Amino acid sequence: MSAVLISLGANLPGAWGDPIRTLRQAIAELQTRHVAVEHASALYETEPLGGRRQSHYLNAVVLAKVNVAPAALLRTLKQLERRAGRRLGTHWGPRPLDLDIVDFGGRRYGWPAGVRHRGRLVLPHPEAHRRAFVLIPLLDVAPDWRHPVLGVSAAALLARLRSQRRGVRRVLDSGWILCDEAGS
Repeated sequence: MSAVLISLGANLPGAWGDPIRTLRQAIAELQTRHVAVEHASALYETEPLGGRRQSHYLNAVVLAKVNVAPAALLRTLKQLERRAGRRLGTHWGPRPLDLDIVDFGGRRYGWPAGVRHRGRLVLPHPEAHRRAFVLIPLLDVAPDWRHPVLGVSAAALLARLRSQRRGVRRVLDSGWILCDEAGS
């Protein structure tokens, strides 16, 4: 079994409902696909990237165990995104679900992460170390995590992102995945 960190984000309603329902459903779907979620971060509201007018995102990170290859996990995540209503759109555009493998057991694949090709696996995620909306929830579930390529802790990487941190606001504790709709 390999330990994996998966980031989740949503800012549009989709086939599974509003963003919080979609994130809850994504976690439930992962667990039916041999992804044993051990810990979920708090839920964070974050400002979108790219300067386009769009709704704020809800973001989280889960720590899970898997017994599949990285490419198989990536295929599963992309299938779930499509089932939730995601279609190819603009870079950094709004979406009903975004699932990314942040780290897969410390493996390195495709680095240095130069030119990216849609659908091609790069491990660890090539942008995770530059995104407060990934690092803040990641610290909830893996406070001792170090970037497998850079060798830098998540806390040190986050310290470099002072201006981005202001755009990430905790909205629910780690029990958000279990809350009933009246409590959300």
